[in-house]
Amino acid sequence: MNVVPQPSFLPVDWWALGAVIALSVGSILLLLLEFIPPRPNGDRGPLLSLLALIVAGYAAYRVRDDKRALFEGMFVHDGLTIFFTILFCAVGVVSVLFAWNYNKRTRIGQPEFYSLLLTSVLGMVVMAASNDLITIFLGLELMSLSLYVMVGFRRNLLESNEAALKYFLLGAFASAFLLYGIALLYGATGTTNLQRIGDFLGDTPIGRQPLVLAGSLLVFTGFLFKVAAVPFHMWTPDAYQGAPTSVTGFMSAGAKAAGFAALLRILMRALPSLQHDWQPLLAVVAMLTMTVGNVTALLQNNVKRMLAYSSIAHAGYILVALAAGNRDGSAAAAFYLAAYSFMNLGAFALLTMMGRGSDEPVLVSDLAGLGFRQPLAGLALTLFMVSLGGIPPTAGFMGKVLVFGSGLDAWNHLAAAHDPGARVMLAAVIVGVLNSVISVFYYLRITVALYMREPEGEPVALSLNAPGVAALLLTAAATLWWGLQAHSLWQAAQRSVAGLL
Repeated sequence: MNVVPQPSFLPVDWWALGAVIALSVGSILLLLLEFIPPRPNGDRGPLLSLLALIVAGYAAYRVRDDKRALFEGMFVHDGLTIFFTILFCAVGVVSVLFAWNYNKRTRIGQPEFYSLLLTSVLGMVVMAASNDLITIFLGLELMSLSLYVMVGFRRNLLESNEAALKYFLLGAFASAFLLYGIALLYGATGTTNLQRIGDFLGDTPIGRQPLVLAGSLLVFTGFLFKVAAVPFHMWTPDAYQGAPTSVTGFMSAGAKAAGFAALLRILMRALPSLQHDWQPLLAVVAMLTMTVGNVTALLQNNVKRMLAYSSIAHAGYILVALAAGNRDGSAAAAFYLAAYSFMNLGAFALLTMMGRGSDEPVLVSDLAGLGFRQPLAGLALTLFMVSLGGIPPTAGFMGKVLVFGSGLDAWNHLAAAHDPGARVMLAAVIVGVLNSVISVFYYLRITVALYMREPEGEPVALSLNAPGVAALLLTAAATLWWGLQAHSLWQAAQRSVAGLL
C-alpha cells in the first residue's frame, strides 16, 4: 500500500502577525458593509476602523519583548516593528477621529474611505516589519495605491483630481526607480534579504563596485520621493493642497514615518558597509531639503500648502539623524517621527473643523481672531505651531535637540578619524539650526493671525465635535508631555533600533 506523505505545516505565530491580521480583517469587513444599507449619518465605518486599529496596536504591544522572524526571515517582529506598528496605529486612530465629522460634512464616502485608510496602515506596518527588499516594495505599493485613491476622493473638485493624478504619476516613476535598484542589488549580491545583503557586502570587496553603488542610489531615490526630500519633493504641495484635509493629515504623518522606517532598516541592515558613501550624500540632501522647504514655506498663504513645505523641511531634519549613521542618530529619527506625527496631526485636526458644509477655508487670513472666539482651539493650534518650530517646552524642541545632538556626535567621531565627511556632517547640523530659526517666522504667522488680526468679513465657523476634540486633546497631550517628559519615548526609540546595529 502506497503511503501518501502528509504535508508539514510550520506553526503560525499569530501574535507576531496580529497587527497584519487585524488590519486586513477590518479593511475587508468595511468593504462588506457596502452590501448592508446604511443608516443616515451612521458611524459604523469609523467605529469598526477604531476597533481594528486598537486591536492591531494591542497585538503588537502584547509581544513587545519578543523577537521573531517569519516567512523565511522576510517579516521580522523586533523592536523597530513594534515601535512603528504602534505609531502607525496611533496615527490611524487620530486620523479616524478627526475624519469622522469632516467626512460627513463634506459627503465623502464612509466605508470605502476607512477601508483604504486601514489598507494604507497595513502597508506601513509591512514596510516597517520587512527584512527583505521584495516585501518592503509590496508594503510600499499597498500604502501608496491606497493613498493615491484617498487623495482624489473628492471627485467633484478639479484640484483633488489633479493632485491625485500628479501623485500617482510621480509615484509610479519613484516605484520604477526603486524596483530597478532592487534588481541591481540582487544582481550584485544574489539575494534580496537585507541581512544577507549586509553580510555579503561586509565580507567581499565588491561593495564599491558600480553595480552596487548604482542599485543603492536608485533605492535611495525611491525612498527620498516617498519622504518628500529635495529634489524629489515637487508632488508634495499639490498633493497636500488638493487632497481632503483628513487625508492630508494622515498622509503627512503616516507615509513619511513609513518611508523613513523602511529606509532606516535598509541603511542599518543592508548597507552599513557603504556608510562612507551614503553618509555625505544624505547630509547634502538634508541641507537642501531643510533649506528649500523652509524658504518656500515663508512665501505661502495657504495653510495646507505651508504645512506641505514644512513637511519637506522636517524630512531634512530627520535625514540629518539618519546621516549620523549611529545608534543615537537612528533613535533620534524614530523619536522625531513620533513627535512630528502627533504635532502635525493636531494641526490638521483643527483644520478639519473649520468651515460649514463642503466649505474648506485654509488661508492664513481665515484664522484671524480665532484665538479669541475659540480660546481652547487657538491655544491648541499655537501649541502645535510652537512645537513644529522647535520651541520649548514641546516635543518638537526635544526632537531637534536629539537630532542635532546625534549629528554632532557623528561629527566628533568623523573628525577624530580625520574623515573628510566630518565637514559635511558639521555643515548639516549648522544648516539645520539656522533653518529652525527661519521656520519660526512662518509658524508664528499663524499665531499672529489667531490673536492679532481681525477677521475680514464674516468669521470662519469652527464646527467642534466630540471625535475631533478627542483628536485635539490626544495630540496636544502627547506634544506637551514628550516635551516635558521625553525620557520614556527616548528609551523606547533606543530599544527599537538596538537590534539593527
